[in-house]
Amino acid sequence: MSVSRLQPGKQFGPSPAPSGHKGLKKGVYVIPSLFTALNILAGFYSIMATMSGFRLLGIGGAQQISDAANRFDYAAMAIGWAFLCDMLDGRLARLTKSTTEIGIQLDSLADIVSFGLAPAILAYAWGYGTALQDWSNTRQLAWFLSFMYVICGGFRLARFNVQASRPRPLAEGTQKVDKKSFVGLPIPVAGCMIAAIVHFGPTPIKYAPHRGELLAILMMVLVAFLSVLMVSTMRFTSLKSVGTGRRNARLVIVMIGLAGLIYLYSQWVLLFLVLAYLVHGLVSRGLTSLSHRSPERQSAEMREV
Repeated sequence: MSVSRLQPGKQFGPSPAPSGHKGLKKGVYVIPSLFTALNILAGFYSIMATMSGFRLLGIGGAQQISDAANRFDYAAMAIGWAFLCDMLDGRLARLTKSTTEIGIQLDSLADIVSFGLAPAILAYAWGYGTALQDWSNTRQLAWFLSFMYVICGGFRLARFNVQASRPRPLAEGTQKVDKKSFVGLPIPVAGCMIAAIVHFGPTPIKYAPHRGELLAILMMVLVAFLSVLMVSTMRFTSLKSVGTGRRNARLVIVMIGLAGLIYLYSQWVLLFLVLAYLVHGLVSRGLTSLSHRSPERQSAEMREV
């Protein structure tokens, strides 16, 4: 066939896809990973700020203590920014349908840095690690509690990844994974709980005006309690359905108002939000346990009365 017989504009084989469309598709997959990278950056900054504050406490002096409090406050706020990035990367991945296996694993690694290591180190340096350092064997217990918090958080993330990759029941009688709720306290919420407390009172517990040692003990109990909740089977709402209904305009107004309150009263509002989520899960578990009491047990109680 001569070249002169070919019709202009025609080519052999399938026509290649437009390069602009292909580049746009690749960019969509990069956006969630970018927010995940920002999540890791915020967690890394939190760890570095906490270490800087801990070093200043070792030097001593009124100015150093004030600077250490500022470092701890920055570390707590960085965990809050990491939480925002963690929310955005998941929602953007679902919105653009660009969820990948690498993105899921990278997100878990980011969470263990930002909501596992960073809060555990912050709770130790700001709280019980320095306030109770004069007590015998307390430093070892403080190390152990922070370590257990990280381990429980890692187990929580591993369990979540396994459940997300196996949404179907593997055997008869196995319950299907409920995507509207999380099994165990999510590690971002546990990390934000510690960060919200530090942001509420950034001055190290050691230099608290009243009962610093008691506050340090309560902080240790809280860290242990959060660790247990992460590996428990309690269900906490996932909030994934928020914003998916037909009242998105109202949701936008509520979010704008909430953002304004956080900007003006961040110390109170952030602590209230995390506490409200935690209490909601605990109360829901209690109500569920009461509603699932067996009829035989109820009848037996009635006979005893």
